[in-house]
Amino acid sequence: HSEASLGWGGQEHRVLAELTGFRKRGAWVALLAPENSEIFQRARVNGIKVQILDTRKFRYPFTALRLKRWLRANNVQVINTHSSRDGYLVGTAARLARVPLLIRSRHIDVDYPNPRISRHAFTTFADHVLTTSEKITGHLKSTFRLQDDHVSTVPTGIDGARFALEAPKADLFENGNPDQHPVVGMVSVLRSWKGHPVFLEAAKLLKARGIKACYVIVGEGPMRESVLQKISEYNLSAETSLTGYREDIPEVLRALDVLAIPSTCHEGIPQIGLQALACETPVVGSDAGGIPEIIRPGETGRIVKAGDAGQLADAIEAALTETGASQQMSKNGRELVERQHGLEHMLDRLENIYSRHLSESDC
Repeated sequence: HSEASLGWGGQEHRVLAELTGFRKRGAWVALLAPENSEIFQRARVNGIKVQILDTRKFRYPFTALRLKRWLRANNVQVINTHSSRDGYLVGTAARLARVPLLIRSRHIDVDYPNPRISRHAFTTFADHVLTTSEKITGHLKSTFRLQDDHVSTVPTGIDGARFALEAPKADLFENGNPDQHPVVGMVSVLRSWKGHPVFLEAAKLLKARGIKACYVIVGEGPMRESVLQKISEYNLSAETSLTGYREDIPEVLRALDVLAIPSTCHEGIPQIGLQALACETPVVGSDAGGIPEIIRPGETGRIVKAGDAGQLADAIEAALTETGASQQMSKNGRELVERQHGLEHMLDRLENIYSRHLSESDC
């Protein structure tokens, strides 16, 4: 796998999950990534073979030739690229090295202002494309006129044992939650399109209605100061905890009465949504991207229009007060994850795709 991103979010979690999963199945695996990236450090700690990826543009030809030699020396059969820069750079090296199978993974849904140029990322530099949601798959097919057999939707798999129902809960408040109010939370990187302002506006509306609740925002990112400003502007400091980055996500989800996913755009199938369903935590999500593919209205959760704080407030209130319906939806969500979104299910599907293409190439 190759990954040019320096951050640590759902995409990078997925890459590491695939690497560790296939290593357990007996495959030789390695990661190409910048040395100062979070995934490089985490892969190395987890015993994954790592190779430094120099993504500086002026070094592109030299890096591609060096990678070509590395790919041949290690007899690499499958390359899976995940971001734009490594997609072109490692894709070039893979073509030069005649790697039998070049995969391009797409984790988020974005627009392509220059489709004639962008198309090369999913054709010239990809024998097959993987996406995390049907929404992304449909967008790629229509934009670049890709054939059905050129694209596969494989959502990220969840480790059901790690996200068990009966296990400890996290303490999300510095001084505890002495009034034992319901806890409504967001768990995501603090990015502009994740919908934190919408979430906080919904919290303000709920407070004005007299709904007693506490609010938790878990994660770090470039929008931290903006989030803090909104908390102060909406007079929510007493009710809201901004925890920063946490590793204990199963414990966090079990401590929530409702998880909100108010993303405004770009989403594939968010891992946090699947993780919450596995924990039977009630979920309220927006209709952005692939969220409704797992948060199915009235079946596994509640869906609102992206960017609509009023609808989000209504849905959160319903999730807190209509407890019987919320519990049934949560139970349905757990069953959906067990049936279609387990970690081994994801690895099985990927292995089938890899094996089919390698067989066709007579590798």
